[in-house]
Amino acid sequence: MNLKDHIRGIPDFPKPGILFYDISTLIRHADAWQVAMGRLANVVRAYHPDLLAGVESRGFILAAPLALKLGCGFIMLRKRGKLPGATVGYDYDLEYGTDRIEIQADAVQPGQRVVVVDDLLATGGTMAAGISLLRNVGATVPAAAALIELEFLKGRDRLDVPFEALVSYDR
Repeated sequence: MNLKDHIRGIPDFPKPGILFYDISTLIRHADAWQVAMGRLANVVRAYHPDLLAGVESRGFILAAPLALKLGCGFIMLRKRGKLPGATVGYDYDLEYGTDRIEIQADAVQPGQRVVVVDDLLATGGTMAAGISLLRNVGATVPAAAALIELEFLKGRDRLDVPFEALVSYDR
């Protein structure tokens, strides 16, 4: 099955000049969703994760059911102020400004293997920040994965772990 057949491109969203790759068309198609989760499970399983870290918010859609399928735990990497209880944060630079990603302080035990999962890798800034944050709280990060990679933005160049995507676009 070609998963690209189930991903819709929406021009000029969220702003003019951006082509948004919408995975809602894939996840509402039962067969395509099963195939995507099976393929992603095969990729991620090889890294023997204890936990999967989903990146807010579409990364949650993939990482939570994938963790269940793999028999491991799921944790959330969220924007500032979205998690209850004590948190640990990591500030990172964007093209125009800065942002912050946070994790609950007790989400990871030192040495646990955590694979970072998101729906899409673009410039790599958020995923790289997530990897750094996880390391700061004692995790071992063996890999990162996404459903989609926008190769032309060279986001994987910002990652210092193996990265795999099921679908890639070169423009």
